[in-house]
This record gives sequence, C-alpha cells and structure tokens, in this order.
Amino acid sequence: MHNDILKQPTPVFPFIPEKRTYLLSEYPAFLNWTKLVIIAPMLTPVRLTPSQIENKLDRILLKVQKPGRYVGGELNSVVKNWDSVKTTVAFVFPDIYDIGVSNVGLKILYDQVNQREDALAERAYAPWLDMEALMREHEIPLYTLESKRPLASFDLIGFSLPYETLYTNTLNVLDLAGIPVRSADRDETHPIIIAGGHSTMNPEPMHAFIDAFVIGEGEEVIHEIIDTIMSLRPSGSNLIVNEQIASPPTVSRNDILKELAKLHGVYVPRFYETYYLEDGTVSHTEPTIPDIPKVITKRIVPILPPPPTRFIVPNIDVVHNRVSVEIMRGCTRGCRFCHAGMITRPVRERSVDEIIQAAEDAIKYSGFEDLSLLSLSSSDYTDILELVTKVSEKFDGKNLNIGLPSLRIESVSIDLMEKLKQSGRSSGFTLAPEAATERMRRIINKFIPDEEILNTTREIYRRGWTTIKLYFMIGHPSETLEDVQAIADLCKRVIAEGRKVIGMKAKLNAGVSTFVPKSQTPFQWVSCDTPEQIKAKQALLRRELGRDRNIKLSLTKAEDSFLEAWLSRGDRRMAEVVYSAWKNGSKFDAWDEGKKYGAWIQAFEEQGLDPLFYTHRQRRTDEVFPWEHITAAVRKNFLFQDFRQSLEGQIRVDCRLNCFACGILPTFANMRRENPGDVWKCPDVKSPAHSKQLLVTSNQLPIVGD
Repeated sequence: MHNDILKQPTPVFPFIPEKRTYLLSEYPAFLNWTKLVIIAPMLTPVRLTPSQIENKLDRILLKVQKPGRYVGGELNSVVKNWDSVKTTVAFVFPDIYDIGVSNVGLKILYDQVNQREDALAERAYAPWLDMEALMREHEIPLYTLESKRPLASFDLIGFSLPYETLYTNTLNVLDLAGIPVRSADRDETHPIIIAGGHSTMNPEPMHAFIDAFVIGEGEEVIHEIIDTIMSLRPSGSNLIVNEQIASPPTVSRNDILKELAKLHGVYVPRFYETYYLEDGTVSHTEPTIPDIPKVITKRIVPILPPPPTRFIVPNIDVVHNRVSVEIMRGCTRGCRFCHAGMITRPVRERSVDEIIQAAEDAIKYSGFEDLSLLSLSSSDYTDILELVTKVSEKFDGKNLNIGLPSLRIESVSIDLMEKLKQSGRSSGFTLAPEAATERMRRIINKFIPDEEILNTTREIYRRGWTTIKLYFMIGHPSETLEDVQAIADLCKRVIAEGRKVIGMKAKLNAGVSTFVPKSQTPFQWVSCDTPEQIKAKQALLRRELGRDRNIKLSLTKAEDSFLEAWLSRGDRRMAEVVYSAWKNGSKFDAWDEGKKYGAWIQAFEEQGLDPLFYTHRQRRTDEVFPWEHITAAVRKNFLFQDFRQSLEGQIRVDCRLNCFACGILPTFANMRRENPGDVWKCPDVKSPAHSKQLLVTSNQLPIVGD
C-alpha cells in the first residue's frame, strides 16, 4: 500500500476562478487541509513530588533495560536548591539518554544557565519503550534527573532538535510530562516551551506544539529569554503547593510570549499567519501583531564563549563517551547540499591556547580518555598542525586518543597524518568525498580529483591505519547510474591501494546515504529521488561491493530519507501530519524499534495531503518557501545564484579566499566591525557604523554583489 501511494503522481488541483490567497483555516474544503484531532493528556494533572516519584521508580527500575538511564546523580551534574533561584529551566533531548547526554548544544546551555545564581538548569531525556510503558502504567510523569521533579513544575522547558526524526518524540515527551501537546491548549500554569537546533531553521512542521523557537545560536539569547520570563512571571508561579497547581501568575501567557517575540532571533508561531496559493504552495507569512519582525534573523555570538569543561560523566556506556571541544564554528567550503555549512556562517575560531586549556580542564574533571576536536571541517582550522602538536605534547604518556571527526581530503596533509598517528589514533580514518565523478563533484561544489583521493588514502594506510571510512551520497541533482557506478569503482580502487601497502589488513567502510534537499541551502529548489531510483542505485552498490569481505557497505533506507524530506521542507500543514503519526503510534523515528512508516502514510491520508508534494516535486524558481520568514542571513538570491551555477557545473572556491557576498556581512556588519581581525574568517568591515544593527525585516533579503 505504501509504495502504491508514493507512486501516485502529484495531484493537479482544481482551478478556482477567483485568484486569491487563503488562510489555512479557510482553505478550500475539497483539499481537506484542516482536519484536526483533539485528545486529552494521557497523564493526570496532579503532579507528584520528587519523593513520590522516587518511591515509584524503586518499584520499576529493575524491570527495564539500563536502569542507569533514569537515576541521575552523575559526576559533574549540577543540583541546586530550588528555593534559592527565581527561574527553573529543564533542557530536554527527546531521544534516549545514551544519545542525548553527549549532545554538545545541550551541554553548552546547561553550563550557561547553571552559571547564573538566580536560575537553574536540569536535564531530561526520552525514556526507552520499556520504561515509557511502565511510567504510563504507574502514572509517573517525566521528570528531570537532577531533582526528580516533574517537567511540568519548571518555568521553562527547552528542547534540542538537531534533526527532524525527533519530532514525534517531542510530542511524546510533552504527553508523558502531562503537558498539553499543543501550544494553544496550554495556560498560565504550564511551562513555556521553547526549541532550537539545526532542524528549526524550518520550524513550521512543529509550529503548533512549540511556544517559541530560538533561531540560530543560543548562548546569549537563552539569558534574554530567562530574564524576560523572570521579569513577568512571579517566582515559583509554576511550582506546586501541597501537590496542587499554584495560583496563576498575574501576567498572561500570551503577554509573556509577546515579549519573547520581540527578542532578536526568537520566533513565536502563534503571532504569524501563513497564506497559501491555489496550488497548495505558500503565498506569504506575516505577523498578526505589531512590534515584531516580519522576518526572524538568526542569532549568532560574535566570539565563541568559553566552552564547558565539567562534562557530565554518564552512568552507563553511551555513544560518545568523551571530552569534546568545539574548535571552530561554521564552514567556508560552500558545499551546496550541506545544511549545517550554510546556516552556521560566519566561521569563528577559538585560539589554540583556549582549546588546550579547555581540554586539560575537561579531562581533569571527567577522567575521559578520548578527546574530540569538533567542527564541521576540523582540518580547515587555521592552526590545526600547531593544535594537534600541542595537544599531543600536553597529554603525552596519558593514553589520550585525539579525534578529528570531520576531515576534508584536500586539507589533510601528510604532516597532519603523522601528528594524528602520534596522538594514538590508529584504528580508523574518516573522509567524505560525497560523490565519485568530476561532474557530480562540480554540481555539489566539492571538487576533489580522484588522484588526490587515492594519494590521500594510500598515505593513510601507509601510516598504520587499517580502516578507512568513506562517506558518499546518492540522489544528488541530475545524478545517473553511471555516477553511482563510479562510487563503487572508487571504493575498489581505494581498497586496492590499501592492499598494496598493508595487504589483506586493509579495510574500507563505505557509508552511502540518500540526499535530502534542505531548507536554507542552494538545493532547496530540487526534488528527491523516487523510490524506484533509490532502489536501483542501492541495488547497483550492493551488487558491486557486496562480494568483497573487506568492504563494508552501509545504506540508508528510502523510507528514512522520505520522512526526513517531508519534515525538513514541510509547511504548517505538516504539523497535523506529525500529530497524527504520533497518535498512530510512531515515535523514535530514528530507530527501527520505534518508527512506523505506515503510521506516517496513514497520517497523510487522514490530513488529505500528498507526501509527493513535499518530496518529488521540483520547486518553482519563484516559489515562496514555508520558511521564508526565517533567515540564516544567507540571502535567498545568493542561494539561487549558487543553484544556477550548480546546473552549469560551476564551482565556488573556499570563501576564505574570496568573499561572495552571501549576506552574512551586511546583516551582522556592526558586530563584525566591533570584532575585527582573525576572530572571524569573513573580511573586515571598513564602512562607517550604522546607528542600528542591520536586521532583515522583509522577504526581500539584502542584496550585495549581485
């Protein structure tokens, strides 16, 4: 049934004689966009005390996998006296503890808030399926690990949403906490619900459930949000007195959200209305109240603040059990498929001394034996050789493994390989060519000649590494089966080079994902591959690479790519699909044990939407996107120009070498002017300062250099 639905052509909408735009609530009935399902919270509104929760936990923890996920008390976790603070914050990563405890964004915000004397931050994660079932059976609300207080007792709850497959889990977490899933159903006694992360650069599929989105970087704006809530909400207004809900605050929830909407980089969806054209595409989105921006521009910090160093040491073995220090933020390479590279501009680097001090402190406080130097492209860090050399010298003899998780083939020098080898990293080495033909590399703006790839991988094997992992994508615009065949051929050539050096010890892991067009990138105009195309390309790779025991091939399921595509470029109507899919039983959509693809197809049917509208439809060149009122400060006309260049096979060089006027500098000109020099990798701003920081206030972004 699912494949038959996916194969249906994009519907042709009936012509409506009166040419006009529509509010979602008045959309033509024949399209059935607005079908709603209302449910009551699954948990009782009576909130348990910490001691009551702990007593209930004592009866169930030995019945679940990994009870250590749910007990707290980890080394370096922060437990504050609730009576000594004015505002309480719970940060939630809506996946299991094993994944969420290592999330860098959550670590940063947890550290930022707990440095304040007037606020506290605690953590919660999504319980696994076995624990959730017992919590519902025993009526245990979701609680934070530090104090065992219910999430509903906090003033502010912040969700980290780095990827779209966390959306149904977010609804599930709210429901487990006894908090109304929909923003419109919450009143003054409920916490303010905010969310941030890379996926929220298109927040529309979650607009109905989140009170306010943080667009961009959170280190500064989280304090502004707390200060706003603190000034308007009486201390303890959301706490419990004798297990009953405290008296509502004097300021309405709507008034608090209006003040939040005035903060730079904060988007409050309830104060914006989206209008649609007759063909189902967006006409425009506009604010419904005065004094808030038409376009919300992302927040950035001018200089990266000191990184957290007191890392929480997990109770159990987790996915990334290590110290991680962000060495730089942003990327200058301009890969056209890369969402993170486009939305995290400009590049800002930390100094070598600051990184080494942070690493030393973090290792001292945690005892971890692995250090990861994080960035989108670590080998592009200006002083990478000096950094690796000094880190190796600093921790010589301490059995510390140093990892650079993101390396560019063209910037991996032999000297860097030697330094990494000396640091103790000798098992695997990861590179990401992404494509295997010159034509495709020009299209995606990641041009690396085959010979350079072969020379680099040969030197890696020669220096003692036995396993190389290569990342590729299939499904790039205009890709053919010949381009996919080239991936298999390149893998064979790489393993052959390894065997020349170390014989049959040479191993190759080929990870091949399926390309999903993302918002705020040059490829936001293109369509996804069809199921038939993906099936044919993956079959070719299995046939070509499956016979060699030393080559391990990993592929992404087509269904996973479609789910990501629906949510990453969806409009407000997708919120009802998310809700219906969750009600139909889908959660943990990144896990085989939880996701239910059929529940999503059923949700589309229930809402009268065609999934092909969001995946296999080429966007018009003049199409208004659902996220048009959200900007990463990279101009839409710059992205379109880059898209056109991809069609012609033209490449852009690293923008450290040549500024292409993407829009970052005019948007943040005053900030750059106040922070000159190498702290940013954009050119200095020489023009006189304006009285106001330039903010984007309309759908027409600033034009510079076209």
